[in-house]
Amino acid sequence: MLKALKVKNFILIDSLEIQFPAGLVIITGETGAGKSILLGAVALLTGGKADASSVGPASDTCVVEGEFDCSADSTLEAIFADLDLPWNGGDITIRRVVSTSGRSRCFICDEPVSKEDLAAISSRLIDIHSQHQTLKLSDPAFRLSVLDAFAGTSALREDCTTLWKKLSQERKTLEEVKERLSRLALEKDFNESLYQQLEDAKLQEGELASLEAEQKLLSNAEEIKLSLVKAESIMEGDGGDVPSMAGALREVNRTLTKLSSFVPAAGELAERVESAKAELDDILAEISSLEESTEVSQDRLEAVESRMSLLYSLMTKHNVRTVEELIEKRDTLSATLYNSEELEQTKDTLERVIRDLEEKISAASAQLHKDREEAAGKFAKAVTESLHGLSLEGAVFGVELETIPQTATGTDAVSFVFSATGGQGVEVGKGASGGEMSRIMLSIKDLMARYTAMPTMIFDEIDTGISGSVADAMGSMICRMGEAMQIFAITHLPQVAAKGNAHLLVSKEISEGRAVSTIKQLDKEERVQEIARMLSGAAITPEAMANAESLLRSNPACK
Repeated sequence: MLKALKVKNFILIDSLEIQFPAGLVIITGETGAGKSILLGAVALLTGGKADASSVGPASDTCVVEGEFDCSADSTLEAIFADLDLPWNGGDITIRRVVSTSGRSRCFICDEPVSKEDLAAISSRLIDIHSQHQTLKLSDPAFRLSVLDAFAGTSALREDCTTLWKKLSQERKTLEEVKERLSRLALEKDFNESLYQQLEDAKLQEGELASLEAEQKLLSNAEEIKLSLVKAESIMEGDGGDVPSMAGALREVNRTLTKLSSFVPAAGELAERVESAKAELDDILAEISSLEESTEVSQDRLEAVESRMSLLYSLMTKHNVRTVEELIEKRDTLSATLYNSEELEQTKDTLERVIRDLEEKISAASAQLHKDREEAAGKFAKAVTESLHGLSLEGAVFGVELETIPQTATGTDAVSFVFSATGGQGVEVGKGASGGEMSRIMLSIKDLMARYTAMPTMIFDEIDTGISGSVADAMGSMICRMGEAMQIFAITHLPQVAAKGNAHLLVSKEISEGRAVSTIKQLDKEERVQEIARMLSGAAITPEAMANAESLLRSNPACK
């Protein structure tokens, strides 16, 4: 229930703080006093549209805050847990802040939330029923939800919706898998050809660098061999007058050795010459070995160049620059061909899951249809009886079910039919007048209040165009609803205003040259005065006062 409302700088309301009791709360005031403004402030808490025109002149923002007691709503507590919002034992504060830029911020228990989350939560706290809400009777979703609330099938319907969402997602996934399989099928032969070509190439990391080095060697093999032979010849001498380098060093070594007995330093030099001779012997051996291993082979050169040509061709074909990238490309193609098999298995699994979901949804929809069919007659009878109590004694209200293709809410479409005279019913929107539509909607709301346990309901002048005994009956119905829940009734009818537990008066005053709306709770005497005003207008007559007192005496809450 709505315990308190705080409004600051909202249109004509400068500052307002008011506490609300349980039960039926009557709100009255002259036309233009600001009742619709007050309702607009409450609408902001339900996620209603906000714009710069909502902000009054006192500052750059307006603030609307509502305090609610929701301790009995365990379902709402679960929603708070899902949104990671503090529950506070069900004491909930909702605040909406609107700036002159038209932007707004939403808070629940001082935590910022999206407008969508605010609307989802507040829809469980407040239901604003205006005279224009009768248009909902033409809304298929509204009609279905009303029947489901009466039939007690809301949980089953939620299960059906959950299954439908999952089925829709699985179907979407299946279509994506089929599309990928279709693309792979078109590319399969081509990819297999590319993969096989790379597989047959027996690719090895670092191979190209090795081949390039070998190709350079083989291309210059003859020149290399001749140069090595020449180097050997120089080091070995010509066998004639030119001695070998090793022989010359031996001779130098002997000479220096002889001198060492006279010149000690010559001995050290002789040792160094001996070391140089040993190094030259090693160099000559390696040159000889390199010369012997250098192969002049045209066949091998052609084989290397052919292999290099293949690798270059593959790199160009696959738009890569290294053999390592070719290997990666080969592995990717292999994975793609393997994924095709995996996707086929995934497709089979998804098809089995979808068949299972379709069976479950079909069973849930069949049960929903059965429960709705059983409830339709009872619901129609309850609304008809309620309409009879609202001075539509000959009215007949009916509920018709039509089978439609599977949806998230089953396979049923609900139609409401009506006849004011008891004849053949026609669709409500076509066969009921404005006043009859209001009474039909009120009767439905009365039933919904019993089956949905909505904490607070606001009736905004739904009695427009109604008077006399009908107004009194409508007031009695709203009063009865107030025994089970909190009801706000904005009304112009004294018969309705005399009902209920509390009476609030909205008035407009001129302050500092501008109109300002205020609201106050009336005591018993003030309430008599207000109802008398509603009966007789600006000039309150003794007869109107007596009539007002009589009306209030008939209200048990006022005794």
